[in-house]
Amino acid sequence: MRESGAYNAPWRRFGPYLSERQWGTVREDYSATGEAWDYFPHDHARSRAYRWGEDGLLGFSDHHQRICLAPALWNERDAILKERLFGLTNAEGNHGEDVKEQYYYLDATPTASYAKALYKYPQRAFPYAELVNGNKSRSRSEPELELCELGIFDDDRYFDVFVEYAKAEPNDILWRVHAVNRGPETAPIHLLFHVWFRNTWSWQREPERPLLERTGDAQVSLRHQEMGAFVASFDGAPELLFCENETNFPRIFGYEGAPFPKDAIGDHVVRGMRQATNPACRGTKCAAHYFASLPPGGELVMRGRLSQKGSVAASAPFADFGLLFSAREKEAADFYAELQDAIADADARMVQRQALAGMIWSKQFYNYDVRAWLFGDETQPAPPAARLHGRNVEWEHVVNDDVLSMPDKWEYPWYAAWDLAFHCVPMALVDPEFAKHQLVLLTREWYMHPNGQLPAYEWAFGDVNPPVHAWAALRVFQMDRKTRGDDGDLDFLERIFHKLMLNFTWWVNRKDAGGRNIFQGGFLGLDNIGVFDRSKPLPTGGVINQSDGTAWMAMYSLNLMRIALELALHDPVYEDIASKFFEHFLHIAEAMTKIGPDSNGLWDEEDKFYYDVLNVDGRSVPLRIRSMVGLIPLFAVEVLEGGVFEKLPGFTRRLRWFLEHRPDLASLVSRWQETATGERHLLSLLRGHRMKKLLARMLDESEFFSPHGVRSLSRCHKDQPFVLELDGHRYDVNYVPGDSETGLFGGNSNWRGPVWMPVNFLLVESLQKFHHYYGDDFKVECPTGSGRFLTLLEIADELSARLTRLFLRDEHGVRPCFGEHSKLREDPHFRDYLLFHEFFHGDSGRGLGAIHQTGWTGLIAKLIQPRRPEK
Repeated sequence: MRESGAYNAPWRRFGPYLSERQWGTVREDYSATGEAWDYFPHDHARSRAYRWGEDGLLGFSDHHQRICLAPALWNERDAILKERLFGLTNAEGNHGEDVKEQYYYLDATPTASYAKALYKYPQRAFPYAELVNGNKSRSRSEPELELCELGIFDDDRYFDVFVEYAKAEPNDILWRVHAVNRGPETAPIHLLFHVWFRNTWSWQREPERPLLERTGDAQVSLRHQEMGAFVASFDGAPELLFCENETNFPRIFGYEGAPFPKDAIGDHVVRGMRQATNPACRGTKCAAHYFASLPPGGELVMRGRLSQKGSVAASAPFADFGLLFSAREKEAADFYAELQDAIADADARMVQRQALAGMIWSKQFYNYDVRAWLFGDETQPAPPAARLHGRNVEWEHVVNDDVLSMPDKWEYPWYAAWDLAFHCVPMALVDPEFAKHQLVLLTREWYMHPNGQLPAYEWAFGDVNPPVHAWAALRVFQMDRKTRGDDGDLDFLERIFHKLMLNFTWWVNRKDAGGRNIFQGGFLGLDNIGVFDRSKPLPTGGVINQSDGTAWMAMYSLNLMRIALELALHDPVYEDIASKFFEHFLHIAEAMTKIGPDSNGLWDEEDKFYYDVLNVDGRSVPLRIRSMVGLIPLFAVEVLEGGVFEKLPGFTRRLRWFLEHRPDLASLVSRWQETATGERHLLSLLRGHRMKKLLARMLDESEFFSPHGVRSLSRCHKDQPFVLELDGHRYDVNYVPGDSETGLFGGNSNWRGPVWMPVNFLLVESLQKFHHYYGDDFKVECPTGSGRFLTLLEIADELSARLTRLFLRDEHGVRPCFGEHSKLREDPHFRDYLLFHEFFHGDSGRGLGAIHQTGWTGLIAKLIQPRRPEK
């Protein structure tokens, strides 16, 4: 069946694996200074061969980007073809890098047997310079200048360009590009469809070189040393244009190079330079060129097919084209109908389907051999010597050559360890095999450092992200088990567990400086949430004992304990390991809750909140910032069913011995003496009284609880900024509900007020776990001060509802995530196309940051999905 099978099954060979941006990445940066945005800018992308990958506009490729497919457009007003998405570099944007285009991922099946996306192409000249200059002129306290604000879509003067792919067989790919004139007047449009090979030949001596060659009026043969022989067939009578996927050396470097470089097709179409393309109709890149002047509402459809040479499809490519597309569309509809059979609301079904489509479209081939990148290629100039003392030099073992889930294929076209862990949870709704593969992949020897650290992201593999990999592995295992109806994929769980123990050991050895189970994780992914840049040495000296770092490790301990218990049910060897993580959790909990006589607790009894503590010059200074950092201890919670103790006697004996000999820790485990009663047992950093106090803060609408989720920073800091004066220096933190007003971490994300989906999702799950232990009799006022008392499960549902309302139409038919953009909110050709932003305004819910973060914001698909018991 097309929607099942192992992650590397033939039906997964082709997919939406082409990047939306290869330029400006670390991989393509061969500068001495590490300024990736400057070394390979957008202006070079059309003319310069990439070393490590390819990009294109809503493209398709095989799983190693050997054969690439993508449309391109021209409106007779732009100076260049629209063959890739444009956006601002980190230095150009007033809030960092940002794509400046309107495009949407609308549909996809897990294997991309059917996939659909939409690009809105302006009929006016695209405002490249206006976007750069306009955003450069704005301060960090001003909103970003967006494409809609420039009037580019006024009077509906644009084309809707729908791009669809369907598979007849694993190596038989159909495409259909459908342009519609939404404007009031006739307008010209050039549709091109590119077929090309990734350049793998310019970097080595005497390479095998693939070939594209015209073999008919509308047919091109492909010969590739690894992929074999294919035929690309184009409907109608397009103009076929050929060039090489190689650098235009005169334009980029000012000296002679090979003829017919990669920008030759653009020169031919846009500049009328007919001699620019190869008259012999052969090369490594080609395009089928169509043209039409479309009246208002007029349409142009471009169809094509890639099939293996000698197949029936190659000889009659369009005989069954319409039937195949209809069949794949129906299969996609049937697939989602089954998934969504318990979702009554049609709008919620649409939101979930687009969120999952974004997850699938955000798969990308990622290629990066760090050693080859550090030392250079045999046919190219040697990289600057400074490179051997710079970025990622300690990660020579990394050789990535895989399809990976990207946070955002334009803004973040590289994997990030903790993002990817969150991606796998919604992905498991539709493709648990891929989700499991992704989690295992990051623990393999060509990713994980020999010391056990997981790679963070290409800008700095050695940065530290929150340790959520075990949580994701456990959740994916549990979700997959429900679907399978058996004991679950124990091979997957066991395989990843062994690697996660290495990673846990790395954390303990490297991030617990004092050996007291208080952790100094550093950056931990929350960017500018603190008063200092936590990825760098503190300007004050000393160290920060991090509430979030310590709580993440408590959560990690419980996740590994739970995995070990799952494995121990089938192999008693794991009982001992489960005991080890149970005990490690208790030691962390001791430090967090200030039970031990020598511990440095992070709970502030006066404020009823957790704070980071700065240790400097023998002083301990609580950093009294009410932020998500103080709520993360809620994540460390696990409930043990009484039956576990009956089934695992070795674990039970060790647990009882340990708690009897450490009565100071016994109070951290509820009802631990009653292991023979079959009752549940709670492991948490917070018992009932303290949890209620913390939830009173979290559920206060004047602090954390916004109409659209829990804010990352309490709104109390709007009128009462946090101020730290130390050794003659002043540091402050203010509530900023929108884009960042600081330059920390590039300034393109903000944890000082907005709502972030991943941590909100963890809060929902934690509340569900607490309710599983406390039951319906345990109630908390929600919202704080309302007089309404809810169970913890009801609070979890309320938080989930507030998060989903970001995307659903309200009583006025408006989706809060669109903010005040009337075109996006009200226009029938915009209002039902969703963007899943990186984070959301803490007061209004307007989407902010990366606009296609259907990585972790794709978690909304899981929140929409009704809960169901295991089979």
